[in-house]
This record gives sequence, C-alpha cells and structure tokens, in this order.
Amino acid sequence: MSEIVIQVDGVVKSFGKQGEPIWKQIARKLRKPAVNGCQPDPAETSLTPNGRKPAVQEDSNGNGDQKQIVAVNRLSFAVHKGEIFGVLGPNGSGKSTLIRLMSTLLLPDKGQITILGYDIVKDSFTVQKLINRVSVEASFFKKLSPMENLIYGARLYGMEGRETRKQIVTILTRLGLEKRAIYGPMEEMSRGMQQKVAIARALLTRPRILLLDEPTTGLDPRSKLEVQAVVREMRDNFGVTIILTTHDMVEADKLCSRIAILDHGDIVALDTPEKLREMVPSENGRETTLEDVFLALTGREFDPEAEVSETLDDIGAVLSEVTEESEETAILAA
Repeated sequence: MSEIVIQVDGVVKSFGKQGEPIWKQIARKLRKPAVNGCQPDPAETSLTPNGRKPAVQEDSNGNGDQKQIVAVNRLSFAVHKGEIFGVLGPNGSGKSTLIRLMSTLLLPDKGQITILGYDIVKDSFTVQKLINRVSVEASFFKKLSPMENLIYGARLYGMEGRETRKQIVTILTRLGLEKRAIYGPMEEMSRGMQQKVAIARALLTRPRILLLDEPTTGLDPRSKLEVQAVVREMRDNFGVTIILTTHDMVEADKLCSRIAILDHGDIVALDTPEKLREMVPSENGRETTLEDVFLALTGREFDPEAEVSETLDDIGAVLSEVTEESEETAILAA
C-alpha cells in the first residue's frame, strides 16, 4: 500500500443561520405595543455583544430562529500518494465544505485533517505551500490578462523570471488557449476559458496535493477532455495526489481510482468505481452506471412536478421575506 498523504479523522463542520439583525429587532419592538404600560420582558430583547439574539435551535413552528446545519458529519478516510480521489454528492452534501477544510479556508469544529503529516490547523502555513485549489468560483483581476494574473499568482509562491513566463505559456496552450488570448484582458474571455486559466494557475506551482472543486463546470466537451488529460499527466508524470469533486459521473468514473459519495454530510459509500457499481443490481439487462449508484445511494429520484413545486415554494418564501423586510424598513423610516 502506498503512502497516506491525506488523513481525515472524525471531522465535523457545522454552520448556522446568523441571528436576527438589530434593525429588525427594533422594528418588531415598535410594532408590538407595551401591554398595560409594561415593557417587554428583558429576556425577549436581550442581545449578544454583537447586537444579535443568542443562538438557539430552530423550533418546530419554523419561526426563523437559529438552526445548526451540519455540513460534514464525522468524516473519516485516507487518501494515498498519487491517487485521484473523487468526492460525489448532491448539492449541499458537503463536498465544497470538505475542500475548503482541506485548503485551510475553514477550521473543523471537531476531528483532524493532516496533509503530508501536517495538521491543517496547527501547520496551516506549511500546508498552504504544499497544496493548490481550483474552485468553480475562481477570482481574477478581470482587466488584466491571463499572463498578468498568473505572474501575480506565481510571485506569491516566490516564482519569478523568464522561466516562469515560459511555463505559463506552455500550460495555457496545453489547456487549449490561443497565444493571442494569453495577453488579452480576461473580461473578454468566456466563462469556460477563465476556468482554464484557474486550472493553469493551480498547476503552475507544481503542488503535491491538488484540490479540484468541480474544475470542468462550464467547459465544452473538448475542453473537458483537455483538462482531464492534464489531470492525468499531473498524477502520472509528477506524482501529484488529487481530490476531485464533480457532478459529472462519467468524468469521475474515468479519472478516479476511488470515490466517496456524500449525502447530508455523511459518507454513504467509499470504494473503487467498479466496486460501487456492483452495489446496485442492473435492470433490464442494462449495465449499471455510476449515475445509477449515485441515485440509489442518495435516495434521489428526479420528479419534474416535485422540482417545479419546490422551486415555486422557494420563490414564494423569498418574496414573503422581501415584503416583510420592506414593511419593517418603512416602520424604521417613519
């Protein structure tokens, strides 16, 4: 068995809705007259030092008080050197949270993550030198060119000089950018081309651990194949260990040596693509796909009518909240 380079042990990360803004609390007091000349109970209006109500669990009537959401729940697994380790899951299952934890952007509430033996909390600066991350929401200086953006990123890692510029051109052209695009402003580039520049920025520093959070989202089929080929090259030629989150089941099946499937913050399955497919029996003589496994293990079946109904409910809730806030703003202005 090869060396373990990433160890995740019992990691928990929770988030909660922020407390009610102070202006909203004042508006509520103005709308609620005192009864028999008595002031409201101080316990009802007490605020924390930051001007918000103390956090409480949301009760069953859904009155909008504090609610803890567990994004990742006691996750434990190990990733080996040179492995492409896939993480699949529905939206909101904890994939991106896990990537942010590994990249030291978030701190775990419980448990521990080590990268090449370094703790992400105690040794965060060392970890940051060993990893790089590509996310779906990559940011750039849009008025600058890909070359200028990558030179800026390279300098943060102590890389400068003519050789760095040559590497930038080599990587960008390998990813399918024309040379003229390398020197033009990024605001004139498509979403897919900008994503290629984000991938190039991560590859430029030759990280030992590469965290790819839906890296091919927004790319056309040819561009996807180019990125996937570069990912394989990073593993095969440089021994880079890669964590890949994706919604593309074919991509995960082709690239990943093992895959963890998350649902509501829990790992519901972890194995090779072949072993995962064996978990779900084939139907009507059709070979089981990774998508079949995903749907079976996460309990998701697409129902168009239910999807439309849920969307309309969400829109109604947003409109109701906007109306309520507008009324309370008018009260404060008066």
